[in-house]
Amino acid sequence: MNDDVHFGSFTWNAAKERENIHRHGLSFREATAAFADPHRLITHDDKHSSQEERLFCVGRVNNRVATVRFTYRDKKVRIIGAGFWRKGKVLYEKTRS
Repeated sequence: MNDDVHFGSFTWNAAKERENIHRHGLSFREATAAFADPHRLITHDDKHSSQEERLFCVGRVNNRVATVRFTYRDKKVRIIGAGFWRKGKVLYEKTRS
């Protein structure tokens, strides 16, 4: 059974999103706002790219800095995880100063 959610140019697994909300307090729908931040950063996620290329988008979501782990599948942004992680915030603020 396919449990995928499609939202514009984004897609994600609904069960994974529920788990992410529980663990990190951020829905994937909310996380899409990071991509609209004009100051967002896109970096490679070398640690998790053994099977497919994975990336991070670090940008503002609800006045906080969020990190969104994603990949590209079928010409869509496939969100894998998202949260308000310190490492992403430090990187974002360092590039903004």
